[in-house]
Parts: sequence; C-alpha cells; structure tokens
Amino acid sequence: MDVSRETSERLQAYEALIRKWNPKINLVSPATLGSLSDRHINDSLQICSHISEITQTVADLGSGGGLPGIVIAIHNLQAAPQRATVLVESDARKCAFLRTCIRELSLNARVETARIEILEPLSADVITARALASLNVLFDWAHPHGHSDTEYLFLKGRMVEAELAVVRDKWSFELDLVPSKTDPEAKLVKIKALKRA
Repeated sequence: MDVSRETSERLQAYEALIRKWNPKINLVSPATLGSLSDRHINDSLQICSHISEITQTVADLGSGGGLPGIVIAIHNLQAAPQRATVLVESDARKCAFLRTCIRELSLNARVETARIEILEPLSADVITARALASLNVLFDWAHPHGHSDTEYLFLKGRMVEAELAVVRDKWSFELDLVPSKTDPEAKLVKIKALKRA
C-alpha cells in the first residue's frame, strides 16, 4: 500500500507495539505475527481509501488490538488530521493497549471501554469492523451508532454471500462488494442507507 514516510514510520511503530504486547494479551494470533504487515496492517489499510473526504468521525467496533481502528487513525493523521476515530472495545486489557498506541503515536482517537450493544449512540459517519461477527449481528450492533448517511465498511471472508443472504430479509441497504487487496477469498463490504426492512 502506498503511504507517506511519516505514515509508514508510525505503522512500523504500531507493529512494534503489537509484538511487544502480544505475548501478554494475544492481540493477534501468534501464528500470524510473521506476516503481521500483510495479514493485518495492509488488510486494515485498504479500508482507508474508501472513507469519504467529508468524514468527520470513524467508529471501529470491537477494535481488539486496533485492527483496523489504529491503522485508520494513523492514516488519518496525514490524510485528514481533523477526523476523529473512536475505538470500541470491551476488554479492559486491550483498551490499555489501544490507549498506549494513541498516546505513543499521537493519534486523534479515543477508546470507549464498553460492550457495543449498551454503548450510548456514537452517530459516526463511518463504522468499521474486522473479524468481529456475522453481518446479521454486525448490522444489529452497528446501526444504532450510525445516522441516515453513515457508511459501513466491514472486512469479511469467504462466507460473505451466505451472510448477506441472511440479512437481506431483515434489512434494506445499498451494497458494494469490493475484492480484498490482501486475500483473494475476502471482500470489503460497503453498506449505505442501512434500514430495517
């Protein structure tokens, strides 16, 4: 992925933080640490080019180790410094890691330590999630945190068509499926105008 030198340096610093903390918290599967950049960082980074220039707030649900939330916040420092990123995570230890990343990398982001379904509505312009839940569950969780113009960007694997078949009866939405740049079996699911059917 083409990024500026400053962004690349921050992404490398973020990788180093993951490697440092991972033995204690298991932020990513130890088996994927060897391909951290391709498997996790670049996979998350591909979302950034789909975020509209007018976006003011991005909410990343179930941030875990900050993928894609921290990656988006790093990218935004150069691309849109005024854009805020909200990282929603219920695990207090992972929240401590996320706050460390925000502090050490000087990011325009904040952490909400809470379960998604009981959090006060965020009214975010863009809502993201990666490896969190099925679309059926994601729509239920994400919809209360959006507004009429919110765009939802979800990285999904090979089961995406089956997941879409389940939600089509319950929701109406505009859909764009974008092939993943890092996994031939994955898709970036772009949803607009999400409403209960």
